[in-house]
Amino acid sequence: MSTVSEIKKIALALFSKKGYDGTSLAEIAAGVGIKKPSLYAHFNGKEDLFLTVFRETLDRYVQMIRQTLQQIRDASVEVKLREILYSHCRYYMTHSEDSALLKRAMLFPPNDLASALQDEFLASEEALTALIADLFRDGIASGVIRGEAVEDLMASYYCLIDGLFVQMFYYKKEDFESKMQSAWKIFWKGIAVRR
Repeated sequence: MSTVSEIKKIALALFSKKGYDGTSLAEIAAGVGIKKPSLYAHFNGKEDLFLTVFRETLDRYVQMIRQTLQQIRDASVEVKLREILYSHCRYYMTHSEDSALLKRAMLFPPNDLASALQDEFLASEEALTALIADLFRDGIASGVIRGEAVEDLMASYYCLIDGLFVQMFYYKKEDFESKMQSAWKIFWKGIAVRR
C-alpha cells in the first residue's frame, strides 16, 4: 500500500472515530509510522486531508450504486429503486467508518469546513440523482409510477434514504432490516400506480 493510501486509511479510521476536531495530524502520522511533517508532502494540511477522505467516501458510495444498477440492469423499476435503497443501507452497515464519517461530517461539521462539506455532499447527490431520476422517469413513462414531478419523487426518496441512514444507528441489524423493508413497502405503495 502506498504512503498516501495508508495516510487516508488511518485518517478515515481516526476521523470517523474521533471527528475532525478530535483528531490530530500527529496521531495520523503516528498511525502511518511517519513523522508529522511528512504528511505535508502529500496534503496541504488537516483540512485538505479531511476533505479528501470525505470526498473519496462519497465517491465510493456513488460507485457502489453504479455497480448495483449495472448488476440489476434488466430488473423492473420497482426492483431497481428497492435495491438501491437496500444497497445503500447495507453498504453503510458494513462500512462503519464511512458511515460514521459521513454522519459526523454532515450532522456536526467543523465550522470552518461546513460549506465545503456541503458542496462536496451536493456534488455527490447530483451524481446520484443523475443515476436515479431516470428510473422515476422510466417508471412514469411505463405507467408503473404515478405522474408526479421527478423532483418531488427524488425528494421523497432521499428523505427515505436519509431517515433509514439515521435509523441504522439505533437498531440491531435484524430489527433494522425489518424496518427497512416496511418503509420500502409503504413508500412504493405511495408512488405506484394502482392496478
